[in-house]
Amino acid sequence: QELLVESGGGLVQAGGSLRLSCTASGFKLDDWAIGWFRQAPGKKREGVSCISDRGGRTSYADSVKGRFTVSRDNAKNTVYLQMDNLNPADPAIYSCGRDYSDYGCPHLAAQSFHLWGQGAQVTVSS
Repeated sequence: QELLVESGGGLVQAGGSLRLSCTASGFKLDDWAIGWFRQAPGKKREGVSCISDRGGRTSYADSVKGRFTVSRDNAKNTVYLQMDNLNPADPAIYSCGRDYSDYGCPHLAAQSFHLWGQGAQVTVSS
């Protein structure tokens, strides 16, 4: 069974940092671009960041540029999202997804991602 599992969520004070992990099982992660998306209560799902299959290309939403960094370790079958300087606009459930097209990753287009993890809750206290 092919799965993505997120970990690393939690509660952090505004200005603090968290690192999320997205670990794949049942398939080789280095064949796929992986994206991070988030959804807060009452809001639409928002693309956060994406990284190409070999890690050579990344994309970020304007709201997180300069604060979040996506990376991957294909030997560990894991993609990371380092989140620094978290602010009250960042709390959400963060999910990673597998991109099935060449369009999804550069455009952070959720409709191109067809395998999702269960999500990790990120909470920021002011």
